[in-house]
Amino acid sequence: MDFDLTREQRRRGEELDAAVRERLGDSRPSTSDEQVTRERWRVAAELGLTGLCLPAGLGGQGLGALDTALCLETFGRACPDTGLVFGVAAHLLACAVAIRDFATPELAARLLPGLADGSLVAANAITEDEAGSDVASLTAKAVPDGDGYLLTGEKSFASNAPIADLFVTYAVTEPAAGFLGTSGFVVGRDLPGVHIGPPMAKMGLHGCPAGRLTMSGTPVPATHLLGEPGQGGAIFQHSMGWERACLFAIYLGLMAEQLDRCVRHARSRRQFGRRIGEYQAVAHSISAMRLRLESARLLLYRACRHMDQGRADVTEISLAKVAVSEAAVANGLAAMQVFGGSGYLTETGIEAQLRDALPSRVFSGTNEIHLSIVARGTGL
Repeated sequence: MDFDLTREQRRRGEELDAAVRERLGDSRPSTSDEQVTRERWRVAAELGLTGLCLPAGLGGQGLGALDTALCLETFGRACPDTGLVFGVAAHLLACAVAIRDFATPELAARLLPGLADGSLVAANAITEDEAGSDVASLTAKAVPDGDGYLLTGEKSFASNAPIADLFVTYAVTEPAAGFLGTSGFVVGRDLPGVHIGPPMAKMGLHGCPAGRLTMSGTPVPATHLLGEPGQGGAIFQHSMGWERACLFAIYLGLMAEQLDRCVRHARSRRQFGRRIGEYQAVAHSISAMRLRLESARLLLYRACRHMDQGRADVTEISLAKVAVSEAAVANGLAAMQVFGGSGYLTETGIEAQLRDALPSRVFSGTNEIHLSIVARGTGL
């Protein structure tokens, strides 16, 4: 096996790193601000990040899963606004991928250029108050009505919702069919009966506003159905495969930047007449940070590589998701300890990295759910 990146992958990463640091590496928001978020989205789009894996003929870069992950890793490393990075990745992987692979050719041709250039922002709306991990228990309904459907229901925790132009959402079309009774739809923000709630107050990821989507008899044309009726569950799992494999690369980037900062701090900070990096307790903690980062990176790269080869493995994807998210939280805690009291100050950004890492254990399926997937894949 060859673990080296190609010359093209290295060149792309170096150029993207420099561009992101120059244009987005100056600050991170302390709260959600729609105007600031939209402006930073515009910059990310100009750098090609909103269309990484979308068809080149429709404005994207046409990258595969591994190259998409590599770009998102660079984005996560160079941009201190992890919320923005997360929002762009969610737009691309949970929404645009579903439209790319399951929308009618006409709808895809109409929407993908805007999704690729960032003029359209997408939000994935599947989670409900009583259907988080248990997505088979959705209560949103889609009732046939003439040449389309009427959608009714309320979604929560929809990332990008307050600024979204369209939603990829899921509703029950055949209640008695279980998994095969859910369908996917593209719902425009301006359709009748659509209401978007205000940004939710969150612990972190402030650059990605999240909100609720309410649909009250919203008319959605049949041309906005994704795939076939009843295919929603499979479409969601497909897009989640891309999200779980590629989105978590942003945390590889965050951890890489965090590790570099800890090393620099341990070299410069002195206590009791010595650099703190000379103390075994600190040195071993930083070594463990590197171990967690590099182990998680290899698992994620493998999952993405196998996706590109047409042999995606849900167990491998779950292993990567759990490894990266657990490492991000553990490394965030370790970084706080290395920096000591200064790590608790907002001006250093160390505490923010920890806050941004914590939800990674919950979104895209809780780690408990993924460990159950791994258990089944192990033969239990």
